[in-house]
Amino acid sequence: MKLQSKKQLLLNVAIVLLVFFNGMQLYGIIFRNGSSVVPSTKNVNDTTHVPLQINVLNGCGINGVGTTMTKYSRKLGYDVVEMGNYKTFDVEQSIIIDRSGKMNEAQELALSLGIDKKNVIQQFSNDQLVSASIVIGKDYKSLKPWN
Repeated sequence: MKLQSKKQLLLNVAIVLLVFFNGMQLYGIIFRNGSSVVPSTKNVNDTTHVPLQINVLNGCGINGVGTTMTKYSRKLGYDVVEMGNYKTFDVEQSIIIDRSGKMNEAQELALSLGIDKKNVIQQFSNDQLVSASIVIGKDYKSLKPWN
C-alpha cells in the first residue's frame, strides 16, 4: 500500500470513530435518566436559587462564636465566604448588614438566625464583596445556632 492511501485509510477510520463517539454522546444526552435534567417548567434563567454570599464577623469577642455561626449558616444553605472579627467587640445585639441592596434577603437571613428584623441595616461599601454580613453580638446565646 502506498503511503498516501494509508494516510487516507487512517483518516477515514478516525472520521468514522469520531462520528460513532459523537453519536454515543448525543444518545446519552437525549436518553439519559431524568435525575439531572432541568424540569421543563423551571426557568433556566432563574437565579433565585443562588445562595447569598455572606461573611460572619465576631462583634462580641467570644472565641468560637464565628465558627458556630458559620457552620449553622452553611447548613442553612448560605455561602459563607469569609469569617473574621468586627471592628469592635462591644456589639450588644447581633445585626445583619445588607451590603447589596437586597433587604428582603437580608431580613430572611436575620429571621433564619433568630435576629430581630429591626437589627437589619443597609451599609454599602466598595470594600465588601459579600451581599450581607452577620455581626455577632453579646446576645449570641439567644440566637438559633445556640438553641
